[in-house]
Amino acid sequence: MRKIWMSAAAAGLTALLTACGTAGNAAETGNAQSAAPVAAAENGNHRILIAYFSYGENAELPDGADASASASIQPSAEGLTGNTGLIARDIQKAAGGTLFSIRTETPYPDTYQATVDQGRVEQQQNARPALSAHVENMADYDIIFLGYPNWWGDMPMPLYSFLDEYDLSGKTIIPFCTSGGSALSDTVNAIRNAEPDAAVIDGFHVSGSSAAGAEGGVLNWIRAIHLEK
Repeated sequence: MRKIWMSAAAAGLTALLTACGTAGNAAETGNAQSAAPVAAAENGNHRILIAYFSYGENAELPDGADASASASIQPSAEGLTGNTGLIARDIQKAAGGTLFSIRTETPYPDTYQATVDQGRVEQQQNARPALSAHVENMADYDIIFLGYPNWWGDMPMPLYSFLDEYDLSGKTIIPFCTSGGSALSDTVNAIRNAEPDAAVIDGFHVSGSSAAGAEGGVLNWIRAIHLEK
C-alpha cells in the first residue's frame, strides 16, 4: 500500500510547485524543454538522486567499442555510456546529487536498433525486465531526477520495473529524456500514474544528436528550477 503522508520537506516542495503552477512547461532553452521552478531554497536543503537508464550501460557492446561505433554510444569519465547517461552527468555537475544507473540483469543487444526493437517487443508484452542494481537507501532522497531515452513513444520497460520497485510517495520526481524527435511523448503522465503520491513536474528533453553538447542547456535548466549547487 502506498504511503499517503509526505515528509515536511517534500510537502514544502509540493506547495511551491502548486504556487508556481505549470504554465512554464514549454519554455525552450536550446534543445531542452524546461519546467516550472521546483523551489527557491538552497540546494543544500535537498537530497538528490539522479536515476537513469542508458543503452550504452545496458548493452552487450563489442570489445573495443567506442563512441565512433554508434551515435548512441558516448564516452564519459567512468567509461562508455549513452546519450541519457551524458545528460545525467551534466545534471550532477549542475545540481550535485548521486548518480544511479538503472541496469538490467539481461543485457540488451550490441546494436542500438536491435535494442530498440527488443524494447518494442517488451512494450507490447508490458514486460518488467529484472534489474541487477538497486537503491538501498531510497528514503534518504527527496528529489529524484529520472532519465530515459524515448523508445516507441514511451519509456523503456526497465523504467517501469524501477517505478514498481520503489514507493516514491512524497518525493519530487523530475523526468529528463533523450530522443530522436519524439521528445517526452506521454511519459510524464505515465510516471504520474505509476507514482500517484509523488510530485512529478513537467520534464526536460534533449535530442540525442545534441546530448554531447548539452551541458550549457542543462545548466540553464537547473538554474531555472533553482536547484544549482
